Amino acid sequence: MGVIWLLIVGAAAGFFATRIMRVEASVPVTVAIGMGGAVIGGLIVRALLSVMGLFAGLVGAVLGALLLIWLWQTYGPK
Repeated sequence: MGVIWLLIVGAAAGFFATRIMRVEASVPVTVAIGMGGAVIGGLIVRALLSVMGLFAGLVGAVLGALLLIWLWQTYGPK
């Protein structure tokens, strides 16, 4: 089922990409373009998500630290 799904998604992606770029290509070339684009796009998206994941962790840590500082200043020893 995975190979069939890859072919269907590759064909659709290749079809849309060739139409957007106004490229005339045969069906096998269109499917190959779509599958190659899926691999490249998947790698780029995974890289961005991993970087954003690290960034989100940093943002969460800073927000948590800010909350702790506020609590300490508000309710801590005076």
